[in-house]
Amino acid sequence: MSDMGYFRVAAAVPAVKPAAVRDNADAIIHAFINACEKGSDLVLFPELSVTGYTCADLFLQSRLLAEAEVQAARIIEETSARSSMMIFGMPLARQGRLFNVAVVVRGGMEILGIVPKTYIPDSREYYENRWFASADEATFAHVTLAGQRVPFGTDLLFRHEDDRRTSFAVEICEDLWGPIPPSSRHAIAGAQMLFNLSASNELVGKADYRRSLVSQQSARCLAGYAYASAGPGESTTDTVYGGHALIAENGRILTESDRFPVGTEMVLSDIDTELLDHERRVSRTFGPSARRELAGVKYRTIWFGGRLQSRKGIVAAPLRPVDPHPFVPSNSAERDERCHEISSIQATGLATRLERTGIRNVVIGLSGGLDSTLALLVAVQAFERLALPLEGIHAVTMPGFGTSGRTLANVEKLCEGLGIPLDHMDIRESCELQMKDLGHSGLPEDVAFENVQARYRTAVLMNRANMVGGLVIGTGDLSELALGWCTFNGDHMSMYAVNTGVPKTLVQYLVRWAAETWTPAEVKETLLDILNTPISPELLPPGEDGEIEQKTEDKIGPYELHDFFLYHAIRHGFGPTKVLALAELAFSGNYGSETIVKWLKLFYSRFFSQQFKRSCLPDGPKVGTIALSPRGDWRMPSDADVSVWMKELEDSSD
Repeated sequence: MSDMGYFRVAAAVPAVKPAAVRDNADAIIHAFINACEKGSDLVLFPELSVTGYTCADLFLQSRLLAEAEVQAARIIEETSARSSMMIFGMPLARQGRLFNVAVVVRGGMEILGIVPKTYIPDSREYYENRWFASADEATFAHVTLAGQRVPFGTDLLFRHEDDRRTSFAVEICEDLWGPIPPSSRHAIAGAQMLFNLSASNELVGKADYRRSLVSQQSARCLAGYAYASAGPGESTTDTVYGGHALIAENGRILTESDRFPVGTEMVLSDIDTELLDHERRVSRTFGPSARRELAGVKYRTIWFGGRLQSRKGIVAAPLRPVDPHPFVPSNSAERDERCHEISSIQATGLATRLERTGIRNVVIGLSGGLDSTLALLVAVQAFERLALPLEGIHAVTMPGFGTSGRTLANVEKLCEGLGIPLDHMDIRESCELQMKDLGHSGLPEDVAFENVQARYRTAVLMNRANMVGGLVIGTGDLSELALGWCTFNGDHMSMYAVNTGVPKTLVQYLVRWAAETWTPAEVKETLLDILNTPISPELLPPGEDGEIEQKTEDKIGPYELHDFFLYHAIRHGFGPTKVLALAELAFSGNYGSETIVKWLKLFYSRFFSQQFKRSCLPDGPKVGTIALSPRGDWRMPSDADVSVWMKELEDSSD
């Protein structure tokens, strides 16, 4: 496994008992060793896990505080043979104040730093202010613990000395609930990962709120966020603790624990530091935020070294899902919601364009394929939004040399079922005449044979639009634009391209969703047959049996692979090595490495060489996080060199 840029985090909830300090230390040690054996780079424990959070006035007992320091030293000593880090919580009394702190330890017995809690809750069931002082009350920058002089404060930024993008900071429980959590400043100061030691009791509905806080803070900070909360071993005098552990990344919950465990509970996941690095480079709010929020604030950088477990071949595969279809939600309810939202964006975009221009007619070329079918469905919805008669949708089908009986029949049935008039225009004779004028043989021996048809069809649509005072609707999708799989100034051109932001893998679901939710019953069967029709431009003659022989995916590779490449190479900015490694994980058992490499090379080659087509795209709505319009998102020189990407891919696949 190549360097994936992952940092493996474990959020552990040990079985603790209030004031049973030695037993609690044993539980922490055992959980830490278990997490290390699973390849964790860092193990996070809950707030005050050495003593238990619910000790109440026992925190005023010097004996408890002294034993906590003894057991903290034992935890550090008995885990010293491990190279991983840990963060555990304990009470720490210094200079007449008692602080609720997080102790950050690196394997090898080194305490990297101690972070005190800033916001001390003192309402409803919380009485922490009775015992603990805020970090704001600390008048010192170092303390001694376990015989070591250690940096102390909330201004500590922990950074790996060999991989400087790997950095983290710490906050404690209530800090996250504040209007400006310390983690917000930590993030803009450079912390990629944020760790929260917590003791959040359970109330009806509180888990959802907690989950939302964690996911939103990770999104707002463009960070990884790990959260470990005290478990059922805490006192139940007046409250119950569920042991909720969560790990999030940039707004997405990667994993979370079951609450109310019996015994120790642990969740692990890999945080993608390369992804977070990319997201922050793309964002233009971090720089201004740093200037505004960190004015006069200085952070102390605490350097740490040692191996990063998941980057050294110790772990065979990442502990995070790699979705083979990143554009398509796997959950059916979420997928239906996504389809409804995308359909609304497309229809609203077209409807608004018609309304603002005063145009009441559109022209669309129908092939019987997925893309033109989706464009027609969008047009129907747009006209319904505007209460325009469907007679204003001028559908044209233009059979050519490769048109099959199946696709032509589906076009006719689709228009009949939707109540849309359909014009037939056989283009073969006109194309033969044009090829004759060009001195072409008229045989399917080069790309001109195909493109004469594509460009003639576009000319027909444009001219028909002039005749009816209409607008030509483009049908090409995002995947075709990425590969340049369109004829320049042919199907590449239109007056409004409704599918330009929709990848091919999602087009299929949008058509299926329409079939199952809002189209007339007599149309459903036709749409399902279109879904089962091989993807083809139908520009080359069919076989002797009349079936489609020119199949796009035989020529350029599976669209599900190309959509996967597009998502990770463009949305996340990953290099070829990482894209390849992710694809091998996502498609294991479906495609071998040689096949993936073959199509990945084609993806990069075509993505670079075909940029000139994307540099002059018609208008069309952006519907997701990727758009290839030079106005909507993507700006790239049309003559950029691909050799650096191809060399990395060659080197990684040797």
